[in-house]
Amino acid sequence: MTLPENELKPDKRHNVLRRSYDKVKRKYAGKIRHKAIERAKTRIYLHGRKPEDYEPDILESIVKEEEDKIISEYKSRGLVALVAALGISLFP
Repeated sequence: MTLPENELKPDKRHNVLRRSYDKVKRKYAGKIRHKAIERAKTRIYLHGRKPEDYEPDILESIVKEEEDKIISEYKSRGLVALVAALGISLFP
């Protein structure tokens, strides 16, 4: 079975949208990563240690935990903003 000729050509709009999405995603991932590294350093210093005291894989796991926390905070803020915009009260 052969496909019609117009289905064989890649959709240029899709490629432009995909590149734009990837660009924005990389931009915010970098900002989240930077914020997570700063939080991880603070967390380590609060425990009375230095980042140099840890192995790279341990540091990576600490930063990953902080990234997950930041992303969940952003998600919850977005949900609260949506609920507020819709005028729904969370508390009776």
